[in-house]
Amino acid sequence: MSRLLLIVAIAVIGGGAYYFATKPEPTPAEQLQSAAEDASEAVGEAASAIQEGAADAVEAATEQASEAASSIADQASEAASSVSEQASDAATSLTEQANDAASAAGDQVAALAGQGQELFNSWVQDGMLTAQNFDYDAIVTSVQESALSQDIKTQVMKILDEIKASPELVVAKIQDLRNLMTQQ
Repeated sequence: MSRLLLIVAIAVIGGGAYYFATKPEPTPAEQLQSAAEDASEAVGEAASAIQEGAADAVEAATEQASEAASSIADQASEAASSVSEQASDAATSLTEQANDAASAAGDQVAALAGQGQELFNSWVQDGMLTAQNFDYDAIVTSVQESALSQDIKTQVMKILDEIKASPELVVAKIQDLRNLMTQQ
């Protein structure tokens, strides 16, 4: 922009010099009037050039700012959309995994509860655990060899030890064993 103004100023000065060099000698009044007209004309041209240059610069800056703002808005929108999709996919995946884990855990609990029920029923059917008969050693062996959780095994062993210590409590303790082994 400053180069343009410099070129315009040099052109005006050069044009003025050429004009004065080729013109016959004017009178001093004509010289003053002519110089004033030339200066006024040069200033007008320079002002026009400056206004045009400034308008062009403002227009270019406005276009660039508008394009940059539009580009940033588009990128932000795309990024937000991408993050939203990723979050949704992650939530769906986690939900599926949690459902699968809960289902597997439920299946395992049901299997263990079934094993406890089966083990208790086998004791009763084989006559190892009745109001009249209590085979402590056989029941303890079957508990230790079972797939019951260690916590359940510990509680069963405690009840079996109580029955062994007080045989008159066998009926009440059989009910405790049934409740423990079928609730897992």
